[in-house]
Amino acid sequence: MRETFELAREAVARGDEPFGSVLVRDDTVIMTDSNRENTEADIRRHPELHLAYRACREYDPDERAAMVMYTSTEPCPMCAGGMATAGFGRVVYSVGSDEIAEFTGNEPAVRSAKILDGISDVVGPVLNEEGRRIHQKACRRKL
Repeated sequence: MRETFELAREAVARGDEPFGSVLVRDDTVIMTDSNRENTEADIRRHPELHLAYRACREYDPDERAAMVMYTSTEPCPMCAGGMATAGFGRVVYSVGSDEIAEFTGNEPAVRSAKILDGISDVVGPVLNEEGRRIHQKACRRKL
């Protein structure tokens, strides 16, 4: 989880939102990514969606079912949809989408567990206070 936090901090430092993700198989990190929505001017460049895309290109369904996605923040509905297609065995997040709604003032999104029900186990929040501090710091930088 802490590697996702470092990726989230890197995203903020380059001008993106504080989101980072790692994909793990057999206790080994096989892919990492961080948010690049702003710097690549691409609304699809959320790390969870990009890793799901890459995993679908590089691994078969059985291999993906053995993977765990660790992500600094609960996946949005777009990312959860991509992850449902990928069929990861588990998703573990730090900061819930309900908490992100508090930070941004937006309406809460559909929870990832609802979208991934029957496909992936969803676990979180994990190391929540540490994850929240990254978002709080990023929000203060915008002010």
